Amino acid sequence: MARSMTAFARVDQCDERGELAWELRSVNHRYLEVFARLPEEFRVLEPRVRERVNQRLGRGKVECVLRYRPVAGVTERIQLNETYLDQLMAVMEQVRGLLPSAREPDLLQVLSWPEVVLTTTADLTPVQEQAMALLEKALDELVATREREGARLAELIRTRCDQLEVQVEKARQRMPQVIEAIRERLRARLEEVVQNLDEERLEQEMVLLAQRLDVDEEMDRLATHLQEVKRVLDLDEPVGRRLDFLMQELNREANTLGSKSADAETTAISVEMKVLIEQMREQVQNIE
Repeated sequence: MARSMTAFARVDQCDERGELAWELRSVNHRYLEVFARLPEEFRVLEPRVRERVNQRLGRGKVECVLRYRPVAGVTERIQLNETYLDQLMAVMEQVRGLLPSAREPDLLQVLSWPEVVLTTTADLTPVQEQAMALLEKALDELVATREREGARLAELIRTRCDQLEVQVEKARQRMPQVIEAIRERLRARLEEVVQNLDEERLEQEMVLLAQRLDVDEEMDRLATHLQEVKRVLDLDEPVGRRLDFLMQELNREANTLGSKSADAETTAISVEMKVLIEQMREQVQNIE
């Protein structure tokens, strides 16, 4: 089914380790480009994030933003260096023996002494794995949104295809009348200037003219392309580039019809076709 490239998804999770939140945004782009904005503690995940997005999406510019608010003490822990503190206290006892009048040290001063208190970084592997699991949920939501929007775009394109098919049929029905009207105008003009009109020569000229004005081939190709558009819209894969090519082919046939137009009604049909094709092309630009 057709998928839109424009979508947004946000999922979050909160537990004893803190709060994780993913925001995914995708917009139109010719190819797939992934931008990851991760907190410093999660930078190691960037290759995995890119790989996973590449596996789930085909086209679009995708921005992946991860936010993390840890609970106090989760990312860093403070520990007392008891071995070093024992050594420090022993030295202080020696100083007191040498300088009995020395003032007792303040507790905060002791704690601020280098290496008395150690800060250790907690193992964030479990939180990082949580973030990757949460990314899957965000991608599920993003893909679902793209599919819903894609279904809406596909319906709009099908409607335009139906309208184009009506114009194709009008052009088919109009051409015999166009040829006959040209025949009568040509006959009238020739009779004004030629007394003995050669009917055989007139018919030969009319056959050549009809061949130049014949648009059956173009109408057949238009009908075939329209059926292909409808078929492609139902494929379960990225179809945007294929649809874009079909829009070019449809426009080519509509232009040919316009160049062969011999009356105002046929010209109007050609213009209406181009309008419908342009409307479809604009929608196709949003499809993955």
